[in-house]
Amino acid sequence: MLEYVFPIVLIVISNIAYNICQKTTPQDVNPFSALLITYTTAAVLTVLAGFLYKTDKSFLHSFAKLNWTSFVLGLAIVGLEVGYLMAYRVGWNIGVGSLVANIILAVMLIPIGILFFNEGFTFYQIFGALMCICGLILINK
Repeated sequence: MLEYVFPIVLIVISNIAYNICQKTTPQDVNPFSALLITYTTAAVLTVLAGFLYKTDKSFLHSFAKLNWTSFVLGLAIVGLEVGYLMAYRVGWNIGVGSLVANIILAVMLIPIGILFFNEGFTFYQIFGALMCICGLILINK
């Protein structure tokens, strides 16, 4: 059970810290200066964790198996970081901005999951997605 719940708890706690940090980054700082410190911190922690995390392949040997996804993920992360930072700088509230972005994301991922990953989608999930879209409309009124 812990293996199932822990990743979601980690995501939620990390997202809370992420949004608070994005919202409170000083307005007069170049966003890319802030990102440089952010990614340097992340790189150091990743290297340390990479050597401590035990798998069948070592940290260094795993580089040979990487593909295009790591590079595209890097681009996507920069887009996320700059997007949230800019959204907060132009006045989005921390709760509303994150909520709007995540609802749109979830709704857009539904057809991707169905078409490319053969994920099922039930009537209740369709109803839930429609409710999210209604909520999105209401929250932006």
